Amino acid sequence: MKALGIISLILLVTSLNTSCLGQTQPTENTSLAATETVQVFYFHYARRCTTCKAVEAESKKAVEELFGNKVLFAAYDMDEPEGEKKAEDLGIEGQTLVIYGGNTKIDLTNEGFMYAVNKPEKLKEIFKEKITPLL
Repeated sequence: MKALGIISLILLVTSLNTSCLGQTQPTENTSLAATETVQVFYFHYARRCTTCKAVEAESKKAVEELFGNKVLFAAYDMDEPEGEKKAEDLGIEGQTLVIYGGNTKIDLTNEGFMYAVNKPEKLKEIFKEKITPLL
């Protein structure tokens, strides 16, 4: 009976984790139409877990502390018309943390979910490393 409880718990945790991380987007740079400014977007849905909320809060904090008004940070709820349209315009299909600058797109979704809660300083370092060359 105890083993059944443990297995049930593992399945529950796994299913919750995959709903937030079910991404098929590349993590490498890809060419895009040029943008004049560096922009960081976080796309999410209305129903969010603690980690999802931390990704937005820590990403916004890091971008503002590191770059001030030189880099735009915006979060979009894809359950709202504005967020749905922006996601469609950029080809975003799920929860995504992404940097756009020049002809570059950098997907940091995995890093955001990996570090936002327990190692936000690591996430901040990654933002610095990825955005600085784009400025």
